[in-house]
Amino acid sequence: MPLHKNAERLIRTNLGLCAQGKRPPLVVIGSLTQKQLDAINAEREQSDPPLAAITAEIVFDGRHMHKGRCVNDGYTIDEVIEQIVSAVCETAEFMPEGRMTTIGSTIVRKDRQGNEVLDQAIFECSQRHPRPELYSVIPRGDKIRPAKTK
Repeated sequence: MPLHKNAERLIRTNLGLCAQGKRPPLVVIGSLTQKQLDAINAEREQSDPPLAAITAEIVFDGRHMHKGRCVNDGYTIDEVIEQIVSAVCETAEFMPEGRMTTIGSTIVRKDRQGNEVLDQAIFECSQRHPRPELYSVIPRGDKIRPAKTK
């Protein structure tokens, strides 16, 4: 499986630290499948100029994701974890998105607001190179968003 058994706990801890205004540690939460890794590296090789290959090991700190999904969009930590689990699954496929490195779920998920979404995971591949960092997650199709709390 792409996410390690303890990944949800690590993600929850890091997002919780972000909510407290603390800097979370960088943690390893899983690995890309060989198929995902091969597709990403093939695309990186075709770039102009070609980009160095990445490894399969996925790292996470959560600061950008917490700000974007929890603070700005109003999702709870539990909802963000559901999005991550859906987006970073064994059946997720590489999605060429221009400058972003993205994999996405091929299975529609019904979220807590009643939307039918396809979750996408966005990776930042230069800061922690050669390891991709899970930078954000996007629930495509989330027309009804949670109410933001202050």
